[in-house]
Amino acid sequence: MTAELIASFTIFALAVFLGFELISRVPTLLHTPLMSGTNAISGIIVVGAILVGGASDGLLERSLAFVALVFAAVNVVGGYLVTDRMLEMFKRQPEDPDG
Repeated sequence: MTAELIASFTIFALAVFLGFELISRVPTLLHTPLMSGTNAISGIIVVGAILVGGASDGLLERSLAFVALVFAAVNVVGGYLVTDRMLEMFKRQPEDPDG
């Protein structure tokens, strides 16, 4: 293993740990704005994965770009579905005219 690979793996492990710690400490009130932010970031990842997959020549790079694209797309779709469901809870129900 090269020093660059070890450094990259260390940064990745620290990012995973930091991300887990940050997300676990978010108050319930901020989950919807946080979901919107992660949807925006996942949208950027989708565009980046498409660019990397299209510009790459090797099978490994295309495979990793495809995996990143699938995970980011699942995150975007799931985030919008959860946000839509949360917003539905705050809509007023029509009043029953029969009383």
